Amino acid sequence: MEKLINWEEFEQVDLRVGTILEVEDFPKAKKPAYQLLVDFGPVIGTRKSSAQITVHYSKQELIGKQVVAVINFPKKQIANFMSECLVTGFEDQNGDIILTAVDKLVPNGSKLK
Repeated sequence: MEKLINWEEFEQVDLRVGTILEVEDFPKAKKPAYQLLVDFGPVIGTRKSSAQITVHYSKQELIGKQVVAVINFPKKQIANFMSECLVTGFEDQNGDIILTAVDKLVPNGSKLK
């Protein structure tokens, strides 16, 4: 079991819904990945992210998909790309990532409650 946290610690993680606007191949990444541009609404705006999701998702099917991301991590350089948020997901039985998503349309920038 992981370390237990309290409610205040959980509230520090800013998880928001955003819609993927653009998807590009990321050939300079160590592991196969895409470069994503995600829209988090008018207050937060767009953020870039690198995601190792090439096994389960084509670029075309990602466009318009709503995903859940952490938006308050510091920026992280991955090869020649600056990631500005962390798109979340779960590993399947092979360790490949399945995105965390919502099952109904919600406004971009909505915060996980």
